[in-house]
Amino acid sequence: MNIVIMGPPGVGKGTQSHAVTDSKGVVHISTGDILRMGIRSGSELGRKVYDIMTAGDLVSDDLMMELVKDRLSQDDVKDGWLLDGFPRTYVQADGLIGMLDEIGQKIDAVLVLQAPAEEIVRRLEGRITCRSCNEVANLTGFAAVQPRFCPFCGAKEDPKRPGKPALYQRADDKEDTIRHRLEVFRKRTLPAAWRLEERYPLYEIDGLGTPEEVGARIASVLG
Repeated sequence: MNIVIMGPPGVGKGTQSHAVTDSKGVVHISTGDILRMGIRSGSELGRKVYDIMTAGDLVSDDLMMELVKDRLSQDDVKDGWLLDGFPRTYVQADGLIGMLDEIGQKIDAVLVLQAPAEEIVRRLEGRITCRSCNEVANLTGFAAVQPRFCPFCGAKEDPKRPGKPALYQRADDKEDTIRHRLEVFRKRTLPAAWRLEERYPLYEIDGLGTPEEVGARIASVLG
């Protein structure tokens, strides 16, 4: 099964992606994680996208198409994949359709998660990221004091920069940038979803509620 999951930042795409990949046995392909890891590694791609990502804007279509094409050509995705964070523009969606036609693949389900803007801002302002494992947690699940250790990998410090805390708030998780990212999603990414809908089944999913409740809605359409 090949799946695309889309939605505004903070709607729960990462959480639901992990649940779907576990239940369906497909490979999770998160372009956001790949790009952030590139930034941390100091790679050429990382240097190109650092300023773009911290401003809340989108990486160029050409760069993203190159990244995804390379990933879909690898052996571990032959039994199915889930694309998380791609496509984000109409051009990318159109390019993805052409790429899949060329390699004889298709998308079985496009999932579009939705939530009100104020809920998105509330979630993201309380989000922290681990420099060690790149996992994301929300401070609403902890006490008033920010945790010192990553709840996923246990890291206290950045493994590459001793003395620097492992947990931090990303620059693009500040309110002004969040609202800009939401506007970018509305203007540029929703048209990508509608382009995919012309060729593949698309399902709009209510992103409000517990992760389990949202997961049940997704499971009901994936079968």
